Amino acid sequence: MRGVLAPALAGAAATCSGIGLARFAYVPLFPAMVAAGWVDGAQAGLLGALNLTGYLAGALLARIVARRVGVPRALDAGMALAALAAACCAWNGGMAWLAAWRAVAGAAGGLLMGLAGPAVQAVVPAQRRGIAGGLVLMGVGTGVTLGALLVPALVGVDVAAAWLGLSAATLLLWGFARPRWPAPPPAPVPARGDVPRAGLLIGAYALSGAGLVPPMVYLADFAARGHGLGVQAGGLMWVVFGAGALVGSVSGGALADRIGGRRAMVVGLAAQAVALALPLLPALGGLVAGGFLSGAATVGITAVALVAARERAGAQAGLVWVRVTAGFALAQAATGFAMAALFGATGESHAAIFAAGAVLSVGALALGVADRRAG
Repeated sequence: MRGVLAPALAGAAATCSGIGLARFAYVPLFPAMVAAGWVDGAQAGLLGALNLTGYLAGALLARIVARRVGVPRALDAGMALAALAAACCAWNGGMAWLAAWRAVAGAAGGLLMGLAGPAVQAVVPAQRRGIAGGLVLMGVGTGVTLGALLVPALVGVDVAAAWLGLSAATLLLWGFARPRWPAPPPAPVPARGDVPRAGLLIGAYALSGAGLVPPMVYLADFAARGHGLGVQAGGLMWVVFGAGALVGSVSGGALADRIGGRRAMVVGLAAQAVALALPLLPALGGLVAGGFLSGAATVGITAVALVAARERAGAQAGLVWVRVTAGFALAQAATGFAMAALFGATGESHAAIFAAGAVLSVGALALGVADRRAG
């Protein structure tokens, strides 16, 4: 593990902040903000969709920003934006104010996610890329778990305290990561036609992202309001998701090292389809099992997709990964708005949201199988 741990842990701090906190900590905050009267259910869903839209912008800009200022400074910018956005959300300035800063938080996440994984993989030995990618993405699961523990504790004070706590946690993670940022050499600019085709991989990962919108936005609310268990139970459900994410980050990278990224992708997508179907069962156990498995799929699929992009593109993996990430972000942004509309139109039916996610997940699995067969 020599030469792997320091950059991988820095990358983990980036994904912990940009995804685990800047995006996913909003899930246990969703019912708390509704209960506090900051927003209603439909508006809370819209804030989640706007965060996904910001993520798309950050993913598309990631490579451009890194090319101009270098990867370490670009990662610094992402961490700064994530901390600032959380601090600004501590003031209830109305829907427009919250929407703007949730979009900024999404952009920070897209920037950090678009750069951290490829940068770490570029500076570690080839035989360690799967496990290094798993360590980077373990930051997501760690952030999910941290947010699930921090948010319920702080919303007992008030919603503003929860947002300020997330900002402080991001600043601490930035302080740890900054001296350890990976600094890969600039990737060669590909000639026209030199970038390998990865349409099926992009499509599978994009549909996977679309199918994961329900647990990413509505899981805690499903427990808190859908099952009538309250805000604290919603936070505990998010702990379950975080535990799954931690398992998925390690197992996904290890599985990709063992059987290859594209084969492991099919396994992960099959698990995702099951995860989205389980909450449709009437028993609470289905929601708990589905929450754990969807957490594992969320991070595990990203870990194996990172390896699959390297298999497809070699030295151009960074460019392909930006396209894969952008496809994921575009699908999630569009689906986020569609799910918010569906949620409102169905009288806030969580079952309708998760059923739609299950259908999208099956489509992702079909494309993953096609990509595997394409060789």
